Amino acid sequence: MSTKEAYKHKIEAELELAKAQLEQLQAQAKISSADAAMEFSKEIDDLEMNVGNAKTKLKELEDADDTTWENIKDGADHAWNSLKTSVGNAAAKFKK
Repeated sequence: MSTKEAYKHKIEAELELAKAQLEQLQAQAKISSADAAMEFSKEIDDLEMNVGNAKTKLKELEDADDTTWENIKDGADHAWNSLKTSVGNAAAKFKK
């Protein structure tokens, strides 16, 4: 397996985990009070945007050839780190 393929599989697995955490937050928002649901809504919107960005970067990575994927990798890393941070922040905020 090439480095590009290994990286792609890693990001795909991490993206699946982030989507599962997002779904859990969405479920919590449905059963929370109205005030909490409004807070969840903003966090969920931000997470959905970051999931979309990560998916876009993953698609760019998949479409890149073996010589240009390293250039795209930095953007994918940034998108993934943003998503991971926002998932962690949201989870910590709503576990209180």
